[in-house]
Amino acid sequence: MNKDLAEIITTYATQTHEELARLLLGKSKDNLIACLNDLLTIYINDKNSSTLREFITVSVAGYEHSTEKLGYNGFKQDTKITGKPINCEAKPKNIQSKNYENKKNKPKLNGEGGFNDYTYKRLEKDKQANLNLLCSGFIDGELQYILEFPFDAICDRLEQELKKLKGPYLRSATFNFSHYKNSKELKIVYINKMSIEQNKRFFNKKFYQFLMESK
Repeated sequence: MNKDLAEIITTYATQTHEELARLLLGKSKDNLIACLNDLLTIYINDKNSSTLREFITVSVAGYEHSTEKLGYNGFKQDTKITGKPINCEAKPKNIQSKNYENKKNKPKLNGEGGFNDYTYKRLEKDKQANLNLLCSGFIDGELQYILEFPFDAICDRLEQELKKLKGPYLRSATFNFSHYKNSKELKIVYINKMSIEQNKRFFNKKFYQFLMESK
């Protein structure tokens, strides 16, 4: 983090809004642009928070982002069929290329996602929620793709995962592209083929082929 950005963040957290405003007004335009770029880079690559990646996924897919902790990640009106809101859950994954070759377990983008602390009760709720899944992939914070498909495409997979349940909830119920690839309603709502081709090594081979052969 550069010194100017560190100063701005510290001032925001410890001083008044007036003092922060004076600090910002004293910075040059180029300096502020550099600070904003650094802040976005840090935030979008944060391993402990996917908030910004979630917002990008939901917004680019045409949904209104929701910040409610216990609700779904976004919604939009279904004007063509029922008129009821369509909910969405975003499942973004980010891979950082720095020191990638030195990592023992090299992660690959495979259209994956997961639900934490999952239960049969939650499964039944999600089945009734008019819910779509948005699986997205990022590399160093750059969006590569967004796939959209209905929740029922992964119901069988989640039911299989719940068979592992030994307590009140399953810590992590996971799925990937292989579990929903045959859905007739699977859509690619965003794709950056140029970046995907340049970053081929970060993708599962079959998933990469699917993305590059898509129209």
